[in-house]
Amino acid sequence: MTDDITQRIRAIIAEQAMLEPDQITDDADPAELGIDSLGLVESIFAIEEEFDISIPFNANEPEKSDFDISNMGTIIAAVHRLVAGKAE
Repeated sequence: MTDDITQRIRAIIAEQAMLEPDQITDDADPAELGIDSLGLVESIFAIEEEFDISIPFNANEPEKSDFDISNMGTIIAAVHRLVAGKAE
C-alpha cells in the first residue's frame, strides 16, 4: 500500500521522527521511530490538517481512542478509512 495518502502520511511521520519516509515501515510503532507523546500529537494534528479530517484521538487517554496508534500500519489504515468516509 504505497498510494498517495500513504506516502503523505509517511512524509509527515518522517519529518516528526527526523527520518526519511522510506524508513517508516508499517510495523514500526511511534516509540521505535523516536516519536514521543508530544511528537505523536503534533503528527496527528499535521495529518488532520493535511487531509482535512478529524482524528478521534485523546492524548490524555490514548487507550480509550477509536484511533489505533499501535504502529504505522494501523495509523495509515485508520487515516485511509477517515479520508474515505469524508468522501461519502
